[in-house]
Amino acid sequence: MENENEDTVDILGKKIFFLYPSAVVQNQIIPQLVQQEFEVYIVRDHSGLRRILKENPNSVVFVNLYDGIQEKEWETWIQGIMQDPLTSAVAIGILVTTEDETLKRKYLTVLKISAEYTVVKSDLSLSLRQVLDVLKGVDAKGRRKYLRAIIENTGSATVNVPLNGQFINGVVKDISVVGFSCVFERDQELTKNSLFQDIQLRLQSQLLKAEGIVFGSRMDDEAKTYVVLFTQRTDPDVKVRIRKFIQQQFQNKMDTQLR
Repeated sequence: MENENEDTVDILGKKIFFLYPSAVVQNQIIPQLVQQEFEVYIVRDHSGLRRILKENPNSVVFVNLYDGIQEKEWETWIQGIMQDPLTSAVAIGILVTTEDETLKRKYLTVLKISAEYTVVKSDLSLSLRQVLDVLKGVDAKGRRKYLRAIIENTGSATVNVPLNGQFINGVVKDISVVGFSCVFERDQELTKNSLFQDIQLRLQSQLLKAEGIVFGSRMDDEAKTYVVLFTQRTDPDVKVRIRKFIQQQFQNKMDTQLR
């Protein structure tokens, strides 16, 4: 994986890593960020993450000091990230579930982490707002509005489109909440602006139904790839589930890189 450059980060945004997140952060904070189109990863390997950060030096990391390693080791790990020229641009924040003023002062005034020290309390809306403030402050989204997953495992996302009383089968090549591109088993010469009201998307084990319009097509090697845009009448829950699928695709790729 090539090192990021500033133009790429400005366009695509930044990777956001939650290192050893608590259950409440993983189950409640992170899903909210996924639905707001942030590129979020859960990591439980601080050594491997350091290598990933050297390849993605403009990332954001939220550390849970109460898991993974001892707090003194966390101090060393964080200092190592901050002092290494290859990772010094990484924004580091602390996200814990227990109040500790001594630790808070250490990381904010002595180590001087670049992001916030946040204690996740029962009022999760406040904690989420604090995390969002951090991400806004570092321009985590860049100019990107929507995440798009490129499907590398061709069996994980398929599509059926109704045409002339039967369904035509295809493989999804990439997908976002705006739409998807696909290749059909047999080219049906779909015309631009064709409307399909009962599109069936199978994303791994879940079956979604959507409405879409053919935006256009292009030739990729010897196969014709169609681009389909979702209409406003597509159920909002479909987009919720697509975002979850996209995050899982990103997570799977990151897990592979960490191994």
